[in-house]
Amino acid sequence: MSLDPDLYESMRLELRRGSLVLAVLACLRTERYGYTLRQALAADGLEMEESTLYPLLRRLESQGLLDSEWREEEKRKKRFYVLSPGGVSMLAALTDEWRGINASLDKIL
Repeated sequence: MSLDPDLYESMRLELRRGSLVLAVLACLRTERYGYTLRQALAADGLEMEESTLYPLLRRLESQGLLDSEWREEEKRKKRFYVLSPGGVSMLAALTDEWRGINASLDKIL
């Protein structure tokens, strides 16, 4: 039986969606602006389109998980993001949850 490419792509994206939130939070333990965040994620194997990243950053900030600040760097204004205190707590809780799920999946798979 062959794999339905459309169904696979849909399920692959669903699987990635929650993982990307955790990855972004983890990367923002260190202050970064969008482009350097995308580079850091890509360097670790998680490519992300700008059209996915920036709405995610705005949502996480509106949820109180990120702090941001506009600054001029290299003669350009850039928005820098970092975890808020609530974001630090959320990252710790989600990391514990991820590790539990991962341990269970390792047993199942």
